[in-house]
Formats: sequence, C-alpha cells, structure tokens
Amino acid sequence: MSRTDLIADTFTIIRNALMARKKNVDVPASKINKQIFEILKNHQYIDDYKFIDDKKQGILRIYLRYISGKPAMRMIKRVSKPGLRTYVKKEKVPSVLRGRGLAILTTSAGILTDKQAREKGIGGEVIGYIW
Repeated sequence: MSRTDLIADTFTIIRNALMARKKNVDVPASKINKQIFEILKNHQYIDDYKFIDDKKQGILRIYLRYISGKPAMRMIKRVSKPGLRTYVKKEKVPSVLRGRGLAILTTSAGILTDKQAREKGIGGEVIGYIW
C-alpha cells in the first residue's frame, strides 16, 4: 500500500493508540517524524521514542505518556494536507489554545514549534496541532 501522507497516518496511529490506552506504538520512520517526536518528547507529550532498524525504512517505537491514567496528549491533528497546503506568514503563526497547545511548523530553519517560529520571526507550513 502506498502512502500519500505519512504524517497524517502517523497522527491517526497515535490517536487510535491513545484511545486504546496502549503503552507504546510503532510507526514508520522518516526524518520529519523523528523531528516531530523530538519536539513532542521535549514538551512532555510522549515519554520517549526509539528507532528500530528493520532493513527497510525503519520503525519508530513511540512510548506514550499518561498522567493519572489520562493521555498527556488529548488531540493530535493534521492541518496541512497534500491536497491543501496551509502556509502562514510570520505575523500569523497560530497559537493553539492560547498557548497551552502546540503548533508544529516546517520552516526554512527546520521543524519548529509556534513559539520558536515567533521568536525567530519566520513563518512556514503548519504541519499540525497538539494539545
């Protein structure tokens, strides 16, 4: 099966695993996914992730985080899609839930959070929202 949008598939796998209360989940590896999970780990939405070599593309094993039995990540949502890309200028970088959530953007400086993009004064493509 060919995948059109690996990031959307990854977000769906994580959403389903959170609803099923899984401790960890495996997703296909990519450079963008690694950078996204590094941001999620730094903001304590996931406990950890690790790369597993399978002699092909590779697998990322994501260790999901729960606080008092509830998921640390209530929602993970894809914004920009292959059929409809969503770009923002530096003045219009979105704020998710008035700063309590997280927007992930891909910019000329790499994959950044909304706060980092505002500090650097750059816009880009909005990958998704997490809260």
